[in-house]
Amino acid sequence: MHSDWQAPNGRARTPRKGLLRGFVKGRDGATVVEFALLAFPFTLLVFAILESCISFAAEVYLQNVTDDLARQLRTGEIKKGEITKEEFREKICDRLQAAFVSAGCPDLEFDLRNFDTFAEAAALKTYVTAAREIFIDDGAFKFEPGPSQSKNILRVYYRWPVITDIMRGWMSTLNDGKALHFATATWQNEPFPD
Repeated sequence: MHSDWQAPNGRARTPRKGLLRGFVKGRDGATVVEFALLAFPFTLLVFAILESCISFAAEVYLQNVTDDLARQLRTGEIKKGEITKEEFREKICDRLQAAFVSAGCPDLEFDLRNFDTFAEAAALKTYVTAAREIFIDDGAFKFEPGPSQSKNILRVYYRWPVITDIMRGWMSTLNDGKALHFATATWQNEPFPD
């Protein structure tokens, strides 16, 4: 190679000095290195978006199922004494299985109660304890469909599994690595024959 050879930009090309200097200025394989540096964060971002979208869609679907069952209770289509807690749970589970959840809905819980006033319904607290478990004021999930014109509240909980291991630490709200999905409906029953 001639030392007086000129590069297309008109400058004379000088031999590179030092291995490090050549590595810094060299562009051979730069795309591969840049891709390797960006692949992990990009993949993490894609999985975070997918995981969040699926989880959000499942929670919206859970709310729709809750609203529909609350309407059936409100209109008297489902009445106290005509359905058991297990049958009601099966109604919820059948609808959820159609979309997102595993057979038998092992992580499904619900609480249905009736009250004399809406203030009493609002006073009932549900929270996740320091141990990250669902807790209701009296500690128990109940199944008490109300009679005609009673005030009612239906709360449905589902322990949603976080699929991506990397996301589990950021998305889980329960100790078992799952995210708590929650849906609620509060209403007054219509006048119907008991």
